Amino acid sequence: MQARARFVLFDGFDPLDVVAPFEVFSAGRDASGGGLDLELVSAEGPRTVPSGTSGLSLTATGYVDPSAPGYVVIPGASGPVDGDPDAGVDTVPVLLSRFAAGDAALQLTRALQEPGVTVATVCGGALALAMAGLVEGRTATTHVLGIDMLEATGVTAVRARVVDDGDLVSAGGVTSGLDLGLYLLERDFGPQIAHAVEQLFEYERRGTVWKNTGRVPAA
Repeated sequence: MQARARFVLFDGFDPLDVVAPFEVFSAGRDASGGGLDLELVSAEGPRTVPSGTSGLSLTATGYVDPSAPGYVVIPGASGPVDGDPDAGVDTVPVLLSRFAAGDAALQLTRALQEPGVTVATVCGGALALAMAGLVEGRTATTHVLGIDMLEATGVTAVRARVVDDGDLVSAGGVTSGLDLGLYLLERDFGPQIAHAVEQLFEYERRGTVWKNTGRVPAA
């Protein structure tokens, strides 16, 4: 069965969180001769979805399918970090909590329970899952500005570029979407495919991927 990578759009998403791993997966698919379908989706189905970057929207062509094997990629949000929500300021936390409280929560719950599905997050995407109560007790990372908030939800928050917690793989702030995509290519398609994409993009993956394996550092 063909694997799928579904990139979940919501109002106010950060476009780079989507486009960076999308391009990595697209190049990886080409380098490996196929085997991966890419789709922009939303919880509400096909629609034009405004990003948090003024003037930039992307088109979702389908619904989130939590049962299809492959990846479900959750981006963060783009907007002001601080502001008064009562005054109508759509801050990043407001955008993430709105997404977490919407129709996507049930779909993402199913995705996290589905064998053969890896849920991957970029930047504030992990916070959105945490706000929905879906990753308590799991290990994840997010943008450095949201690490404390992530930990407050019961997640073991790690300051790393990418954290691999099995079927939940999370990445830090914004540009780490490139590192997330390259890591997943290496993990699931092999290092030669990931290396070929690195050469094409003239980009070397940053940081050590954190996993709950091996020796624990001495205190």
